Amino acid sequence: MPPIPGSGLAKGLAVTLRTMTKRTVTAQYPDVQPELPPRTRGVIGLFEENCTVCMLCARECPDWCIYIDSHKETVPPAAPGGRERSRNVLDRFAIDFALCMYCGICIEVCPFDALFWSPEFEYAETDIHELTHERDKLREWMWTVPEPPALDPGAEEPKEIAAARKTADKLQAQEAQEAQEARQAQATSEAQQAQESPEAQQTQESQQGRAAEQPGRTEEQEGQE
Repeated sequence: MPPIPGSGLAKGLAVTLRTMTKRTVTAQYPDVQPELPPRTRGVIGLFEENCTVCMLCARECPDWCIYIDSHKETVPPAAPGGRERSRNVLDRFAIDFALCMYCGICIEVCPFDALFWSPEFEYAETDIHELTHERDKLREWMWTVPEPPALDPGAEEPKEIAAARKTADKLQAQEAQEAQEARQAQATSEAQQAQESPEAQQTQESQQGRAAEQPGRTEEQEGQE
C-alpha cells in the first residue's frame, strides 16, 4: 500500500510539537554528575596481569594510538630435566587518547581479556601531550569498570563454564566411586577377619590344651623311670 502523501511531514511535526511542550532542564555539571548508561565508553582500563604482550591490540588499532614495549625473560624449568622457556614481560602500555576514536577494536580483539571499557570520562588536560596515559593510570581505571550484565536466564550456558562444570562433575563422580570402592574393600576385610577369628580362637584353645597336657605326660614319664 503506497504511503499517504504528507504522512512523513505529519510525523516530523508531531515530534517537534512533543519536544516543544517538554520542560527544558539544564544539567548542573560538574556539581551534579550525569547518569550514564552502565556500559558507557569512557576510557580503556588495563588488567595488566592478563596481558601477554601479543601486540594484537596495537596491530589492529586503526589510529595506532597504543604503545607497547616489552622484553623477554627466561623461565627456569618447572620440573627437573625440563627445558627453559622464555616469556614476554610488559615494560610499557600506553594509550594516546588524543588519537583514540573509541572504536573498541582493541578490546574486542584482545584474546586474554586484558582491556575493558570504563565509564570514567573526566580526564581533560590543558596539554595534549598529557592525554597519553601510561599503564599505571590505565590500571587505576580498571577498578571503575562495571560488572558485566547478567545473562539471560534462557540463554545457553557459556562453553567455558560448561566445560569446567563437566570436569568438576567427572572428578566428583570419580571421587565418589573411589570412596565406595574403599568402603567395599574395608567391609570385605572386616568380613574376612570375622571369619578367621573363630578358627584362630579354636587354634589358640587347642594349643593351650596341648600345653596343659604336656606337664602330665612328663610326670608320668618320670614315674615310670
